[in-house]
Amino acid sequence: MDTVEQFNGTYFYAGKSNLTASELLFMIFCENTAGQFGIGIADFGAIVAIASGRNNISTRGKLANTTKGTSYASIGARALFGKTKFPLGISLPTWLGGYTPLTARRVMVRNIAPFIGRSIPVFGVIILASDVTQITYRTLRDYNIIARGGDKLW
Repeated sequence: MDTVEQFNGTYFYAGKSNLTASELLFMIFCENTAGQFGIGIADFGAIVAIASGRNNISTRGKLANTTKGTSYASIGARALFGKTKFPLGISLPTWLGGYTPLTARRVMVRNIAPFIGRSIPVFGVIILASDVTQITYRTLRDYNIIARGGDKLW
């Protein structure tokens, strides 16, 4: 954090003067966002994982109730693992049908390749959700340390 001062009911933060409480919150949010994504390797990996999970590659004909297309993650997993199955006939859950919980459905699979190919974008979403949570927590923490009594969020 940069220098923080208060003048006549307004705030001075990061070289900017006469900031209202909402402008101060926005400045802290921007600073924490830049700090979180400044490291970048995990965030870049999360974006690649999400993008590689999109089923935008056309495939041969599929049955009526199947999801159209395939993804780069699925193609890579199938190239690496082929039709290898989990030991002892274990079935593990995967998610199909979209990136929102409202459109996704759970499917149990016994092959390693579809499990890996469908799980890669889920890990990307988890990493980005973690980033959003950390940014929100740090922003609220820093803002509440600086803000006066009536301006605090809770």
